[in-house]
Amino acid sequence: MHRWSQLFIPTLREAPADAEVASHKFLVRSGYIRQLGAGIYSYLFLGQRALLRVIDVVREEMNKIGQEFLLPAIHPREVWEKSGRWQVMGENMFRLKDRKGGDLCLGMTHEEIVTEIALKDLRSYKQLPQIWYQIQSKFRDEPRPRSGLLRVRQFTMKDSYSFDLDEAGLDVSYQKHYDTYCRIFDRCGLQYVVVEAHSGAMGGSQSHEFMVYTEAGEDMVASCQKCGYAANMEKATSQLAPVQDLPGDGQPEEVHTPGMKTIEDVGKFLGTLPTQEVKTLALMQMEEDKKNPGRQKARPVIVLLRGDHSLNEAKLAGALEGKEFRPMLPEEIVRVFMAPAGFLGPVKLPTASSTALGSETQKILLESLPLVLADNALKGRKNLITGANREDYHLKNVTPLRDFHPTEWVDLRNAAAGEGCPKCGSPLEVGKAMEIGHIFKLGYKYSESMGLRVLDESGKEVTPIMGSYGIGLERILAAAIEQNNDADGFWLPLCIAPFEVLVTPTNVTDAVLLSTAEEIAQKLEAAGFSVLLDDRDERPGVKFKDADLVGIPYRINVGKKVTEGKVEVVSRSTRKSQDANIGDIAATFAQLARP
Repeated sequence: MHRWSQLFIPTLREAPADAEVASHKFLVRSGYIRQLGAGIYSYLFLGQRALLRVIDVVREEMNKIGQEFLLPAIHPREVWEKSGRWQVMGENMFRLKDRKGGDLCLGMTHEEIVTEIALKDLRSYKQLPQIWYQIQSKFRDEPRPRSGLLRVRQFTMKDSYSFDLDEAGLDVSYQKHYDTYCRIFDRCGLQYVVVEAHSGAMGGSQSHEFMVYTEAGEDMVASCQKCGYAANMEKATSQLAPVQDLPGDGQPEEVHTPGMKTIEDVGKFLGTLPTQEVKTLALMQMEEDKKNPGRQKARPVIVLLRGDHSLNEAKLAGALEGKEFRPMLPEEIVRVFMAPAGFLGPVKLPTASSTALGSETQKILLESLPLVLADNALKGRKNLITGANREDYHLKNVTPLRDFHPTEWVDLRNAAAGEGCPKCGSPLEVGKAMEIGHIFKLGYKYSESMGLRVLDESGKEVTPIMGSYGIGLERILAAAIEQNNDADGFWLPLCIAPFEVLVTPTNVTDAVLLSTAEEIAQKLEAAGFSVLLDDRDERPGVKFKDADLVGIPYRINVGKKVTEGKVEVVSRSTRKSQDANIGDIAATFAQLARP
């Protein structure tokens, strides 16, 4: 039997000054966690019990579809270089050297490691499919740790990886994980939504995020209440309402716009709307210089958006195939556009068209010209306003595909609340959410780059196709608290609470009350419930305050009604109470807590 008086549960009356979100405040106040450094936390007794219960749920469900591994947390540089991600991960990766000067890193994720295992041991289609998973600490050099367990430098993840012979097999493995994740989050009592997502540095053709709506979230989700469409803003699309073009059919004409550098200023000066203007963004794409290994070269990238739209950097990263990009420097802008910022546009600008080129010389020339990516919202528009690439001048009557030719048309803008759902046209809603799980169809990104091959049924070498699937275990705990809290504390679902029942004698100096509380705790434990007995010699008010704070879903108050053979059972989530017969407490509680 666990007795509160013998445990370390350091509850606090006030939250730390830097705690902004509910889960951070209450995890500290309830004695679940303590901070060691920025983004680094210790899990105390209650926190570790709750986390272990989350792990139990995840492991039980994952064992139905996969095999559990335990992989190294420290990795040699060479493995990450095989996939090309040693540089891509940048400063987010913790890097170190061994005593011989060899480069190592702390694992953020383990795609390379499982592919290395598969490379050495998978030989034949007969060994596929495979699903391998682990539950382990991950490390990320987070630049701005915050929000308690939501943005940290060390965290616990369930990561799993699938290997299949073909895309049909990957579809099956992907769906298995999708269904398994739903069971996990259902069992953990979370209200969540599954959204289309961007694959980011993971790569791959398709991904979904499992999100919990909360003001503590760091992601924005666009959703449709009518048809159920939902997508992370990095991926979300929408239907746009028709907008009016400016009248006329003339050729581009310069207009004097002295000092008018912004979309708003130009619109006021010319009497036009932002929807009738083109926003020109000047960027540089960074990539490896093939002629000078180890060095990078920069290529101009010009992004064109409707004047009232904003750039979605994740979509741009996808269009640039994951290559890094940055804003142009002032001197680079002048070199490319022959004009200062504020007056930029695509007309008469030498750019890389999408036209097929013949000679090698032409291909080299193409690679040196600016890449022009135009957002799809500009398709079919005419008589737009753009910069004239001349200080204090803009152009009117600019029509895409007549006056300029983009290298590529791409979806680059952020969808917005109120715009039409891409599936049914109903207005989209946008809300804050936090990610608790993410699944990816990796495709051949890792198996191809690392040289993984197996023999198919005909004896031919083929490249297996992969999937990657992650769950942030601390995020499940934090999400549950974000969804289930009030001014006095929080309550956790039975499945992940550190204890299911808190038995509280109101006066431990009363031998009858204490012995009755011990008897009730023993009966409930014998019935299979996890029980904490609050045997501290404290005032009832102090005990009830702590009980409200620490997340245990049910409390049994053992007080004056003992003389009538009754105790009070309180539900933390509803605050409702009911009397129960002491003799029938196990049966009563089983019906109440596990209907």
